[in-house]
Amino acid sequence: MIRMILDTDLGMGEPGSEIDDGFALALALADPDINLELVTTVNGNTDVETATLLSLELLNRLGKFDIPVVKGASARLTRPDQARSAPKEIEEKYGHRKPSPGFAAAAIVELVMQNPGEITVVAIGPTTNIAAALSLEPRLATNVKELVMMGGSYLEHVTWGSGAEFNVRTDPEAAYAVLHSGAKQRWVGFDVTLKVHLTLEHAKQMKQSKGAFSAFAGDFTIQWIERLNREFPGVHSKDSKVDSCAMHDPLAVAIVTHPEFVEWKPAFVSVITGEGEGAGMNVTDLLATKGHSGRETRKPNCQIAVSVNASKFMEFFLSKVTKL
Repeated sequence: MIRMILDTDLGMGEPGSEIDDGFALALALADPDINLELVTTVNGNTDVETATLLSLELLNRLGKFDIPVVKGASARLTRPDQARSAPKEIEEKYGHRKPSPGFAAAAIVELVMQNPGEITVVAIGPTTNIAAALSLEPRLATNVKELVMMGGSYLEHVTWGSGAEFNVRTDPEAAYAVLHSGAKQRWVGFDVTLKVHLTLEHAKQMKQSKGAFSAFAGDFTIQWIERLNREFPGVHSKDSKVDSCAMHDPLAVAIVTHPEFVEWKPAFVSVITGEGEGAGMNVTDLLATKGHSGRETRKPNCQIAVSVNASKFMEFFLSKVTKL
């Protein structure tokens, strides 16, 4: 049984919002080999207040009232002035359950340090909370069982926007800190997660399901795909019409108990920091596995996913979440 902390910028529950983070939370609960002990929230796809309230709401919907949710960072490490607040209607609609007291980074440190070598931390949003936790307690790096992050792009470039994957681009300093922390870590990047898709047909079948979560999630998946069609035609699909959405975050959760779903390679990875051109882009060195790279001598600091068995993953994913 894997004891897990899930760090998330969850948005599922609001019409048109990204839905893969909600599916990741659901999968962590549906996998019998995972014991989800703590959910922490972070600014990312949504502001941290919204992510916190929606995480509580989704746990309620899934009948998990005893899993603590602790609010985390409201902005990137170096730009506290960019903190966002939840829209008033979100607080009015979902503010009936309050998060646990405290701060996410401290909660992560506390659980890991009380259980050395036993806790896996899965981060599916920007890694701000993880970097802050490592700053609070550097020994976290050697006491955490493993860090698993959905973020970055390693063997293929992101071909729109700034050229950097969203989670890393949102807080490149945090990603840099985590990568250079010495912790055992695996990164599942955008170049791999884009290869696993939940189709519109899947979503329609889920909407008609008898499962309370499955029907709810199917409806919001359809709305998310409709938004992709309106705002990003041709970006997530070779065709102008989008008929699916990528399951970025659930893949990161799945590989905790099923690492065989992806192929792994050791690499030395860093991040371009700052706010200028290229900020958030990964620098990936596979030659580090040989102990050298040009004039530099360095060793791998992480494992990166380089390919995925999409059909095996989707079979596993659908078999679990459609029963909720």
